[in-house]
Amino acid sequence: MAENPRQLPHTLWLGFSLLSGLLGLAVLLSLMEGNRVRLHELPVFGRVADFTLTNQAAQTITLAALSNHVWVADIIFTRCAGPCPRMTAQMKSLQDLLPPASGAKLVTLTTDPDFDTPPVLKKYGGRFGADFNRWTFLTGTKREIASLGSGSLKLSAVPVKLEDQKSVADLFIHTTIFVVVDKHAQLRGAFETGGEGVDWTNIVQPRVLAAVHQLEMEK
Repeated sequence: MAENPRQLPHTLWLGFSLLSGLLGLAVLLSLMEGNRVRLHELPVFGRVADFTLTNQAAQTITLAALSNHVWVADIIFTRCAGPCPRMTAQMKSLQDLLPPASGAKLVTLTTDPDFDTPPVLKKYGGRFGADFNRWTFLTGTKREIASLGSGSLKLSAVPVKLEDQKSVADLFIHTTIFVVVDKHAQLRGAFETGGEGVDWTNIVQPRVLAAVHQLEMEK
């Protein structure tokens, strides 16, 4: 996605947000010891700030909508030809494995709000079999998305410069983690979903589900 000169201050601001998010993520993942931390040790890494975004049904969503729910979040964009389809399929696998009685929610942020409008997100979610009663896709202003994503959740993303794009879908560089938030809107864990040595099916996915279950049992 190309940025014109009038958008430069915003681009710099996004870059700063990315740096802040990556630094926070590095600390968080380090403390999680590569996801090998024992699940009874899920420290609080920070609190999620309130936000106002829009879901796939064009409804306004704030932090209050997730109050008293454990939730898992990631950041993608629908035009992505890289890790995003894999991540969305992995989120779908969590949806399928969560017990019906669980109140846990799934949240997917887009880093491409200019393209990912509510109808686009609804179609994308439908393609992956999303249950919109449990799984919410969020869009909004770039500033608000960055505030929630990199500011609170450490889900950082930054646009790829036009001259560096390798394809028409090579628009953003973003983290590929799932983060887990407890019922009190506190960030409690981060789990890498892909890359060398990452076994999603046998190791990471069970750990995410176990963390969700543990946090649902907390008072």
